[in-house]
Amino acid sequence: MDLKEFFVNDRFAAMIGAELVEISEGYAKARMLVTPEHLNATGYCQGGALFTLADLAFAAAVNSHGQVTVAISSNMTYVSNVQSGWVFAEAREVVDHRKIPYCEVRITSEEGKLLAILNSSAYRMKKSLEEL
Repeated sequence: MDLKEFFVNDRFAAMIGAELVEISEGYAKARMLVTPEHLNATGYCQGGALFTLADLAFAAAVNSHGQVTVAISSNMTYVSNVQSGWVFAEAREVVDHRKIPYCEVRITSEEGKLLAILNSSAYRMKKSLEEL
């Protein structure tokens, strides 16, 4: 199964311009171009937009094994802000547990500045992605 094609069905992520650029087993990278539509009242990228980008990368990384895997807990820490340009989310599966995998996602600007870190655990179902 082509996971990039599968995640095109994540319509909310697509609506805000988040897209997957790389997927391998236990790893995914996504990107999003921050535009004026992404900015909050203070003029910085809205935290929910960054969370959605990170969540897309997380979902691709933990589903890369071919089993339906859904988030059960997520914690996002914002360490810096951004007003424009490309932002990237790199997800690495830290623990590839058969039922409860754990993943860290680092969100950076195009200059490599760390913007946020998402730590997320998931539940891996017995159902394969092919069955959906």
